[in-house]
Amino acid sequence: MSPSETSAPALADLLAAMPFAARLGVELHEAVPDRAVGSLGWSPESCTVGGVLHGGALMALADSVGAVCAYLNLPPGAGTSTVESKTNFLRGVASGRVHATARPLHVGGTLVVVQTDLRDDKDRLVGQTTQTQIVLAPKDGARG
Repeated sequence: MSPSETSAPALADLLAAMPFAARLGVELHEAVPDRAVGSLGWSPESCTVGGVLHGGALMALADSVGAVCAYLNLPPGAGTSTVESKTNFLRGVASGRVHATARPLHVGGTLVVVQTDLRDDKDRLVGQTTQTQIVLAPKDGARG
């Protein structure tokens, strides 16, 4: 079933569907069709030179929260996968948490486009990701 057929999935269930995001430490705080919110804490294991969060960690956060947003906008029984993602990095993060807020820009029958803002604990824009998710047709009535 899709989220539109029942109540929205629990945040823990959404995160459990993305083991890589959970392993990185991504947390989900809110998930409704028009907005998904999550965060990732700074850790030395997720850094690059100079103790700054690696761009890949920031992109994984944006991709994960954006995917939840796309998923919540799917037709019944459909699945989704990222087919394109572009991130602009605007400042480094050397402590605290990065907060991701994803909103759909376009919800179509073939593609869902999501924009995710990444902000630090001082509410400064750290980066912005725009991703395209393909809508995958159901496979034998199951989510793809």
